[in-house]
Amino acid sequence: MLSHLITRLEAALFGHRRIFLLTLAAFTVLMGVLASRLHLEAGFEKQMPQGHEYIQTFEKYREQLFGANRLTIAVHARQGDVWNPEALTQLLKVTDAVTYLPGVERTSVTSLWTPNVFFTEITEDGFRAEPVAGGDIVPEKLNSEVIAQMRQRATAGGHIGTLVARDQSSALITAELSDTDPRTGKKLDYIQFNRLLEEKIRRPFENAKVEIQIIGFAKQIGDIADRSDEVTRFFAVAFLLTGVAVYWYCRSIRLTLLPLACSLTSLVWQFGTLQLLGFGLDPLAILVPFLVFAIGVSHGIQQINFIIREVANGADPVAAARRSFTGLLIPGSLALITALVSFITLILIPIPMIRELAITAAIGVGYKILTNLMMLPVAASFFRFSPAFARDALARRENQSGWLQAVARIARPRNALIVTLFGAGIFALAFWQSQGRHIGSLQPGAPELRADSRYNRDAAAIVDRFDVGLDWLTVVFEATPDHPGEVCSRADQFLYIDEFTWLMRSVPGVVSADSLAGQLKLYNAGLNEGNPKLATLTRDPRGLGSQFAGVNNRIAGLSSGDCRVQGVNLYLPDHKATTIKRVVEVVKTFRDANHLDGVKLRLASGNAGVQAATNEVLEASETPMMLYVYAAILVLVFLVYRDWRAMIACCLPLTVATWIGYWFMKELEIGLTVATLPVMVLAVGIGVDYAFYIYNRLQVQLSHGRPFTRALELALTETGKATVFTAITLSVGVATWTFSSLKFQADMGALLTFMFLVNMVMAITLLPAFAAVLEWLIPRTGPVRMPAALQH
Repeated sequence: MLSHLITRLEAALFGHRRIFLLTLAAFTVLMGVLASRLHLEAGFEKQMPQGHEYIQTFEKYREQLFGANRLTIAVHARQGDVWNPEALTQLLKVTDAVTYLPGVERTSVTSLWTPNVFFTEITEDGFRAEPVAGGDIVPEKLNSEVIAQMRQRATAGGHIGTLVARDQSSALITAELSDTDPRTGKKLDYIQFNRLLEEKIRRPFENAKVEIQIIGFAKQIGDIADRSDEVTRFFAVAFLLTGVAVYWYCRSIRLTLLPLACSLTSLVWQFGTLQLLGFGLDPLAILVPFLVFAIGVSHGIQQINFIIREVANGADPVAAARRSFTGLLIPGSLALITALVSFITLILIPIPMIRELAITAAIGVGYKILTNLMMLPVAASFFRFSPAFARDALARRENQSGWLQAVARIARPRNALIVTLFGAGIFALAFWQSQGRHIGSLQPGAPELRADSRYNRDAAAIVDRFDVGLDWLTVVFEATPDHPGEVCSRADQFLYIDEFTWLMRSVPGVVSADSLAGQLKLYNAGLNEGNPKLATLTRDPRGLGSQFAGVNNRIAGLSSGDCRVQGVNLYLPDHKATTIKRVVEVVKTFRDANHLDGVKLRLASGNAGVQAATNEVLEASETPMMLYVYAAILVLVFLVYRDWRAMIACCLPLTVATWIGYWFMKELEIGLTVATLPVMVLAVGIGVDYAFYIYNRLQVQLSHGRPFTRALELALTETGKATVFTAITLSVGVATWTFSSLKFQADMGALLTFMFLVNMVMAITLLPAFAAVLEWLIPRTGPVRMPAALQH
């Protein structure tokens, strides 16, 4: 049945070669027009795991407490402090400019100049709370006396370390961003917003005396997108190196350009389809299409190898192309379908960005079946090769395949057992060493950028000068009393929150903690002439109610107006996965051990809360996802070969390579993130390619009645050289990525280079060894049968 279908498809394609290629050419032109309209598109909410406990908390209270999509700008005096007219004037101008940027929630803008920043003083009439920069302070009146007054007010208001640096050299402006521009209702273009930050904030106000430092998701993703042209340049270098290597391999310009053109064609189709579906290309997923391109090159080289072998053996170009089509359609389709399933499993991860990435990759891999397994051999059938080319190809094949005959000795029982035991030992070591591998980012600042990038230098400077840090995790205390009016006067609730805040201040990784309970303690001390012994919470309900009324104008981000929702902001020095996980574990331990009727402790808001949710989802999804991938491989292999030996021989080397890859990631401190996850899935796809092509040729040789060792020697001679060449070629190309200024591209280059080579080594050593051991332990009872169409 399968042989009949392949024969009919072969007759249809090669019987109408020109019509088939012209149809694909017209489709390519159409997709090219659509692809030209594709643009980069980033979104903060695309990175949030849907349905996660922390995200539900964030979404529910994002309007009442600090959000997670915050923009932070520091006005830094290059010499001295900010308490001078020029620095303070620049601070006011930047504050005004930020307020009117698209996507900024104007009421959230906070700086020394905004009316929502108060100082409190005790007078004969009691407490008096006023803005730090009241209506009586304007830039024109910034003399030494007025500046001293502002400085005293900022100190009295407790803003040193939060809005003013500890060393007084910088002042902060913070603002919340919305994924939708509040004025237009349109989706915020983060890439354009980043350009506005440079054009309207940094360039106009940065000068010889004042430095403008900007951080936040919008700035981070914009800086990554601005380097997207660098991704393209490195791809061009990899493309050129691949072309040179393929030419060295086949000594034909036409056969060199063919696999590259076919892979580029599917890339155009992929981009056009994304535009047709209404998708953009996320800056963090920009490498995915080029990773899929590598899969296409891998299959293209196998086709070229098959065609050259047939031409060297005397076949004319049409016959060689037809045999290549029929001989590689099954293993090639099997490998691509496996890669397709691998990427589709990413949809199971409830993070919109990863799901979009999965769709992007799956579309590209699906198109490879058409371009690299069908279009390529049909196009190659129009080529003409001279007898000299055939003779040279045969000579090169014999000269370059001699070492593979030595590798084929692995199939001898004694050697196969030794290699199998060695492979088992390597797997055990890799499994042990990869335990505790990192989930999430491991570097402070923006892990996608180099440490010396402008963004990360700004981030390091702000962290060094301020107590609040760049990253914060908000723990929510949700009160549900029978009588709403009692919320603001429940002493036990405030004591419960204060106990939690006190505990979290001592946790490693927490720079500082702020809560309404802490503000009430300071207020109570102020009522008693600043006596630190009275920095405590009153137990009297009426006293609590009046104190809350006194601080109600200075608790933005800490409580709702009715006290029903209170947040404890835990400021962290960074968003490393280890830092966030340690803090979250302490919060969970406290929640499990301490309960208060009518009060529910909920995790978590803040950007660290969103990152914690992402890390937890990735960690929980990784193992099931890989199990689904391997289950799909096993099912597909069994359906095609109906041989349990094929299932084991193809999957075990792949498993060993995967765990070696995890070990490599741990040693190089490459965390499992939304950027690295598709690389590991790609590694599985490439590894399957190698395994299927080699095992398929082994089955073909066995079906001809050859002894196992001889069959393996011929399989490696026919396919192993292309496998090794493909791995080395792709490795050399992506290795250039390690020089990128984008750290995540450099990490991807190192990881892909390693995985390409490891999967190749596993395919030409462990696969033959496993297959030979199985053959030795449980000999076949009958001849191997292959479809007639595949026996070339």
